[in-house]
Amino acid sequence: MPIDDIHHIVSQNSWFASLPQNLAALLLEKGKIKVLEDRQVLHQKNDPADGFYCVLSGKIRISNFTMEGKELVLTWIQPGNWFGEISLLDNQPRTHYAHAQQTTRLFKISKSTFEQLFIKHSEWSQHIMRLLCQRVRATFSLIDETGCLSLKGQLCKRLSLMHQGLEEQQSPCMELTISQDALAQLIHSSRQTVNKILQGLQTDKVIALRYGKIMVLNKIRLAELGQI
Repeated sequence: MPIDDIHHIVSQNSWFASLPQNLAALLLEKGKIKVLEDRQVLHQKNDPADGFYCVLSGKIRISNFTMEGKELVLTWIQPGNWFGEISLLDNQPRTHYAHAQQTTRLFKISKSTFEQLFIKHSEWSQHIMRLLCQRVRATFSLIDETGCLSLKGQLCKRLSLMHQGLEEQQSPCMELTISQDALAQLIHSSRQTVNKILQGLQTDKVIALRYGKIMVLNKIRLAELGQI
C-alpha cells in the first residue's frame, strides 16, 4: 500500500491528525503493514504486547469469552483507529482477544519503536496521555450505557457511534455494514430482539434496513434515543 494512502487513512483519526509533523512522519516511516485473513487472531487474552496498531482496512473484533465459551464482543475497531497502547505502557498482558473481521490490513508500530519514542521525543508522552484519556471517557460511556440504557437505547447508541465514525472518516459509503448477529453480540442480547428493535426503528423512519447493512435516515433522532 503506497505511503500516501496510508497517510490518508491514519490522518482521518483526530488523535493522529493532531500529532506534530515530526512525530507523524516518524510513525509513518517506522510502521509496517500486517495483513490478517478473515477470523485470524491478532492476539489472544494474556498474550504479551508486541505493537501499537492502526486499522487500514477491514476491522478488528475485540472480545472476551465466558467460562462456557460464549464470546462477549466489546467493540469493532474500524479503519483509521489506533489500539494496543495500554499493554505497551504498563508491560502487562493483553486484556482481550483481537480477531480480524474480514481480510484486514493493519499498520504496526513495533514495541521497540513505541518505547524509543518516549526516550527520543519528550512530547510523545503527552500525546499518548491524551489517547488514554479518550479510552477512559469511552469506558465511562460504556459503563453508563450498560447500566442505564434499555436494550433499544444501547443499540441506538452503538449505531449512532458507528455512523459518527463513518462521518469522521469521510467515508464515501454511509451505510453501516454489520449483521444483526453482530449487533446482538454487542449488546449481549438475541438476534430476535435486535431484529424487533431494528424493525421498529425502520417503521419510525430512523433507519432503513438493507441486506447486511443499515442506512441511518435520521442521525439526530438516533443519537437522542441513545442518550441517558
